[in-house]
Amino acid sequence: MFRTVAGFTAYTEGWALYSEMLGVEVGMYDDPLVNAQSNFGRLSYEMWRALRLVVDTGMHAKGWSRDEAIDYMAANSALSLHNIRSEVNRYIFWPGQALAYKMGEIKIRELRSKAEEALGEDFDLREFHDVVLLSGAVPLSVLEANVVHWMNNQK
Repeated sequence: MFRTVAGFTAYTEGWALYSEMLGVEVGMYDDPLVNAQSNFGRLSYEMWRALRLVVDTGMHAKGWSRDEAIDYMAANSALSLHNIRSEVNRYIFWPGQALAYKMGEIKIRELRSKAEEALGEDFDLREFHDVVLLSGAVPLSVLEANVVHWMNNQK
């Protein structure tokens, strides 16, 4: 019941970022003529998220002002000033959100690498994804415990 009303940004948005790379892994962007535009779009969003991460940490860890954050995004993107202001305002009111989703992606990738290494040829990506998804949105520490438990049962 708790997980149905609580949000775990690191898990939910971390999964979203992780899953975006699955298209790259299965070769969806291998044909530069057909898929260049799609991959460019994906890369553009990665850049946008990188800017969000810098702005989020700049304001909340480095003490940047709203104007400094706006100036940074304006100097490093082609976004409209309206869009930039909206993004900066979002991170003023939701500290750590950009950090949370990036940490979620990093943790899921780390857990997958550990499972691939530990299980070798017995690693099954579909089963790994089931372990990650079937518990629902959980804190990253719970996700890690679930994956470790699954790995130990697979051995």
